[in-house]
Amino acid sequence: MAVEAVGVDIASLVLRVSLGGTLLAHGWNHAWGGGRIAGTAGWFESMGLRPGRLHALMATGTELGAGVLLLLGLVTPLAAAGAVGTMAVAFVTAHLRNGFFIFRPGQGYEYVLMIIMVACGLGALGGGTVSLDNALGLSDELSGWAGLAITALAGGLGAALLLAVFWRPAKQPAEN
Repeated sequence: MAVEAVGVDIASLVLRVSLGGTLLAHGWNHAWGGGRIAGTAGWFESMGLRPGRLHALMATGTELGAGVLLLLGLVTPLAAAGAVGTMAVAFVTAHLRNGFFIFRPGQGYEYVLMIIMVACGLGALGGGTVSLDNALGLSDELSGWAGLAITALAGGLGAALLLAVFWRPAKQPAEN
């Protein structure tokens, strides 16, 4: 039995709303929750992302912008690449050393990995029928293997470039 197109459209809409809403919540929290940009900047600095304020502003802007674009279904693979990029940086800087499970001390990487994989899947699915991509006639060009490639490469290469240029973690003392 073949998957009906309406099922793909529903899946895309559900994933766009959930991922877009999650990114908006993350960006909102960085900007206006708890410690705001200054607190986020201090946290980023403590992980070796310098200058912290620049990275706090970039992460906040990326999460807010990508969240809105995903909710609208506009340039869906590029918006999903924003999720891949921000979560890939979080994966490397904050979670990888703590193992897989999020309940481990320091929080493992399972959550950020799931966001990365959902974003890649959404890049492949495209915006679906209920999207601005579809209304603008971009759905065919921005889905399938091309959508996945845009999402994974733009997000992954963006994260790799950021880490190569800016990430300078503190040296850990040698174990005896």
